[in-house]
Amino acid sequence: MATDTTVRRWRRNPSLLAGAVILGLLVVVALVAPPLLSGSAETLTDDARLGPGAEHLLGTDAFGRDVLARALVATRLTLLMAAAATAASFVVGVAIGALVHLAPRWLRETCLRLIDSAVAFPSLVLALVIAAVLGPGTGSAIVAIAVAGVPGFARLTANLAATVADKDYVLTARLLGVPGPRILTRHVLPNISGPLLVLLSSSFTLSLLDISSLSFVGLGVQSPQYDWGRLLNEALPSIFAQPSVVLAPSIMLIVTGVGAMLLGDGVASLVDPRTRGTAPAATGAADAAGPATPAKESRAPQAPGGAGATAGTEPDGLLTVDGLTVRAGDRTLVDDVSFTIGAGRIVGLVGESGSGKSTIAMAVAGLLPEGVRANASRLALGDLDLLGTPPGRRLATEIGIVYQDPIGTFNPALRLGAQLTEVARTHLGTSRRQARRDMARALADIHVTEPERRLRQHPHELSGGMLQRASIASAMTTNPRLLIADEPTTALDVTVQAEVLRQFRRINREHGTAMLFISHDIGVVGVLCDTVLVLHGGRVVDRTTGRDLRRGTVTHPYTRALLAATPAAVEAGATLSAVRWTGDTTPAQPDGTPPDGMPLDGTPPDGTQPDRAPLDAMPLDGMPPDGTQPDRAPLDAMPLDGMPPDGTPPDRAPLDAMPLDGMPPDGTPPDKAPLDGMPLDGIPPHGTPPDDLSDTAADRPPAAEGSR
Repeated sequence: MATDTTVRRWRRNPSLLAGAVILGLLVVVALVAPPLLSGSAETLTDDARLGPGAEHLLGTDAFGRDVLARALVATRLTLLMAAAATAASFVVGVAIGALVHLAPRWLRETCLRLIDSAVAFPSLVLALVIAAVLGPGTGSAIVAIAVAGVPGFARLTANLAATVADKDYVLTARLLGVPGPRILTRHVLPNISGPLLVLLSSSFTLSLLDISSLSFVGLGVQSPQYDWGRLLNEALPSIFAQPSVVLAPSIMLIVTGVGAMLLGDGVASLVDPRTRGTAPAATGAADAAGPATPAKESRAPQAPGGAGATAGTEPDGLLTVDGLTVRAGDRTLVDDVSFTIGAGRIVGLVGESGSGKSTIAMAVAGLLPEGVRANASRLALGDLDLLGTPPGRRLATEIGIVYQDPIGTFNPALRLGAQLTEVARTHLGTSRRQARRDMARALADIHVTEPERRLRQHPHELSGGMLQRASIASAMTTNPRLLIADEPTTALDVTVQAEVLRQFRRINREHGTAMLFISHDIGVVGVLCDTVLVLHGGRVVDRTTGRDLRRGTVTHPYTRALLAATPAAVEAGATLSAVRWTGDTTPAQPDGTPPDGMPLDGTPPDGTQPDRAPLDAMPLDGMPPDGTQPDRAPLDAMPLDGMPPDGTPPDRAPLDAMPLDGMPPDGTPPDKAPLDGMPLDGIPPHGTPPDDLSDTAADRPPAAEGSR
């Protein structure tokens, strides 16, 4: 089966096939020609300057040597010199371009500027200068061409590596404590191999021409050795009287260059897993949850602080963020943000794009980009100080991250099995076979069909929903104390989004995992989160609860403006007016209410304008104060999915009335109740935070046994 697949790949890649045939024939010539044709190519005879004929197809040179035989014999030395120079340029250039990203910022910038300066010189001119300094000879020609080719590889590698270094799977590898050189070899270089292979093939062609050029001007191969450039040099005096003497080496140069380019382009397509043939599709829909029977893994009950909790754990929360400030140069990205997340609690971050949500999450995880620094009075996960240099093993095992883009979460050059089991194998010491078995069970637990087959596939072979569930399983491999979900449902359709939210709620309640949930979807945040922080300009302008968001009973004008911009309000017929909030001087009060008299957009304190009703008197959808219209219900009576109560399809209930498992209220089985009424699997709810909006463990009902 594997052989058939390989044959099909080659047949579908004519460039690879043509290049392999051409270079294969040249390699055969290089191996066979010297022992068979050296006599006619190097023996002096009286048949000088003969034209093409039956005995000598391309004639003879001034010393009676066969021109075609000499060109064929010169193939070995020419190919060896070009291959040696190209290989040296490739290895040194790629190493410099990749390792420069591990250097300090000042050294990296210096190296990149030096590389740019070297690229400005034409490679042949630089090779001529080096060869002239080293002196004529085969070795000096190889060194000159190799050094001249290094800047091109270094610059391309550095540029490509910079684009890959910000991918989610590279950030995850950093969080897992993977050493820098291993990140380069495992995650960066495989994903830039395609362009590098194309450059390698073109560089081989250029090296071939440059080496021939050096030999042609007398700085390369010296007599009695000869390559194609040396043959052209010897034929130059008789080129007008006997043009056939330059025909053979010229054709060999052209054919070799074309073959190298075709082979490089074909190999670049072959090694890219995204262009390979996919595995045969399984029976049924690939992304359906299916009637899989997951193998439940028994888990021992844990103390409320998690496995890593100690006596020094703060009583007011598992994650403590106090006075977090993030700056990039002179610019403040996050300004004095404070909150806590207790075990088994979910805190949501909402706000416009650029308000600092993801920056806060990356600061907590220690994954801020270079040049961005975080300061805080306290930033700790239990007894783990996140401001210092926490042990890599603890960071990898106690913090899980689910990113927004499920496709960018995984390395496209590696199969899923190697990526999903990396944490268990590296930090928990689990054997490869056992780690794969555990991951297969974890994938089955979150309703991924054919988990064993999925582990053998590449990320591009799975749908976005399947990849997002796999990323959740990967994040939960070590049973982390904190799970950071950075807009994990933005790119998913409604059906898959509901499935992902079910998994989050199940993980939160079964394992007592603290969660930091980031989303633009206020409806999702209102259903899932206990406490919600509303951000604007890097500051917390409001603190509210998920229940208040669902009911639309929030009081802060900026939060109400965000609610008014939700699709449910707009689709219901509201007029979305521009609202500008300027909270530069007065932050939100501790109870989440806005400061007295704070106007919106320069309006009078009573909130009125000649053409606008007061904000407190107008519902968020822009309807009359009583909130009714003949064909439309008010926002408070409308579920978050925007469907009117009387228009609910028979098989689908509104989001407020439908639990995350999708069962209608009247069809709830005895052991499962809707989200707002009863928690999943019989675990008592955490309840709604008290009126002071505290999310501390002391102010809420205790979690059930078995949760942190």
